[in-house]
Amino acid sequence: MRVELVEYDPAWPRVFDAEAQRIREALGDVLLRVDHVGSTAVPGLAAKPVIDIQVSVRSFVPFEAYADPLLALGYVHGTDPAEPEHRFFGLGDGSARRFHIHVCESATAWERRHLGFRDGLRNDPDLRTRYEAEKRRIAAVYPDDSLAYAEAKTPWIRAEERRLGLIR
Repeated sequence: MRVELVEYDPAWPRVFDAEAQRIREALGDVLLRVDHVGSTAVPGLAAKPVIDIQVSVRSFVPFEAYADPLLALGYVHGTDPAEPEHRFFGLGDGSARRFHIHVCESATAWERRHLGFRDGLRNDPDLRTRYEAEKRRIAAVYPDDSLAYAEAKTPWIRAEERRLGLIR
C-alpha cells in the first residue's frame, strides 16, 4: 500500500469523534476507553490520512466480545506478529483504509506508551518537528510499502519513548 503523508487536517478530530461514538455503541460495557492516537491525533503533524483509534478492554479473552461488534461495523481483523500487545482491525472504503483500531488491554505498557507518545508529540514542538522529518525521510525510502514504512519508524519511536520515560 502506498505511503501518502498529507498536511494535518483539522477535521480529523471530528472524524475520530464520529467513529468513536459508533465504537462505543457497538462495544458497550466491553469498552473501557477509546482514544484518538497516532499522527492524526496531533495538531500540526503531517500524517497518513488514516485515523488510529486505541480501544482499551479488560482482557483479550474472550476475543469475540470485542471482535464480533467491530466486525459487524465493517472492520476486518488483521494480525501484527511484531506487536503481540494489541489486536488490530482496519476499516476502509475499498480503495484505502480510513481507520485502524488497536485493541489493547487496559493499564498495560502498550496503552501507556501510545497515549504518552501522542501527548509528548502534542506538547513538544521540537519532538513533533523531528518526528515529521523522520516520517518524511522514511516515506521517501518506502513510498510503496506501508508495512516497511511502519517498521522503519519503530526504532526511532522506541528511542523517543525511552527519552520520554515511557519505556526503560
